[in-house]
Amino acid sequence: MSDKFSIDSHKMGLHPLRVAKWLEAKEDWQKLKKIYPVYVEISPYGGCNHRCTFCALDYMGYENIGLEFDVLKNTLSDMAQKGVKSVMFAGEGEPLLFKDLDLIVEHCSRVGIDTSLTTNFVPLNKKNIERCIESCSWIKVSLNGGTAKSYAQIHQTKELDFERVMHNLEYALEYRKQNNLKCTLGVQMLLLPENKDEAVILAQKCKETGVDYLVIKPYSQHNFSQTTKYADIDYSDTQDLEKELECLNDENFSVVFRANTMKKHVQKTHSYSTCHSTPFFWGYIAADGKVFGCSAYLGDDKFCYGNIYENSFSQIWESDKRKKSYEYVKNELDIKNCRVNCRMDEVNRYLFRLKNPHAHDNFI
Repeated sequence: MSDKFSIDSHKMGLHPLRVAKWLEAKEDWQKLKKIYPVYVEISPYGGCNHRCTFCALDYMGYENIGLEFDVLKNTLSDMAQKGVKSVMFAGEGEPLLFKDLDLIVEHCSRVGIDTSLTTNFVPLNKKNIERCIESCSWIKVSLNGGTAKSYAQIHQTKELDFERVMHNLEYALEYRKQNNLKCTLGVQMLLLPENKDEAVILAQKCKETGVDYLVIKPYSQHNFSQTTKYADIDYSDTQDLEKELECLNDENFSVVFRANTMKKHVQKTHSYSTCHSTPFFWGYIAADGKVFGCSAYLGDDKFCYGNIYENSFSQIWESDKRKKSYEYVKNELDIKNCRVNCRMDEVNRYLFRLKNPHAHDNFI
């Protein structure tokens, strides 16, 4: 099975108690406000060492600001107590530019939060590589070219960074092996006109290096992005590439070709009329401490619930501001204006189906 982690689908069905509480609450806010996210993305640092041509969050400005260590640590402890199960460190900038991220990842493990990291994997040292591998459930490296030349052009950096990433992957994999660790190490390529002919080359390199998987995913235009270079990209003819990549799959390596997501990109429509994941099952903490309910609307006050420098996460999550956002999403948000293939799209399809049962659903 090439997608054993359901990267091209969703895992909301594996959290039936959380979903059941949401269904049973109906529109009772006193019950709904107690439903905490399963998964939260955190941007520990706003700056980035790359300026990728496809960056969805370029409009955030790459500000060189980071969350305060103790504030972030206390926030994570609060989140764990309230039932948040997982955190991904990624966001507006490069998370590894945040000082002592490895100590934060260790803290997540101690308080019972599964942790992951999406990174360009360039700004590393042995200490933070080792600690992150020891504590993370998975690390996914953004590597958007099969050669140093195209990589440098897309990431808008120097070609030397390509070799640095490959070296860091080799070291990380060797450290994992020597210490019998379980952290999954993957690579992700955003399929673009500039790199589509190098997808197989990158897959071969990843397999030879010992990476667990390579994700090939489509671009999705963010409504607020400054870049519109790829707004009209066409993924209707990718079957041959998918088949060519499938030949590289074996028991130790897989290519997760996100065909389902690409199909939805071609359709450019939503199969649901209401976003039910916001503001319940997913959250985002920006590098300035603001808590949002949707990454497609970062910077929009209608989706901002508060700031962890002013209140605890639990106070923010149960606040009147989040209630106001919930009412806006429920009653006013036009889903047609939302980002196609947003991160919660598959979850929304599932939740909308639960809220709108079909005629024969009870005949199990």
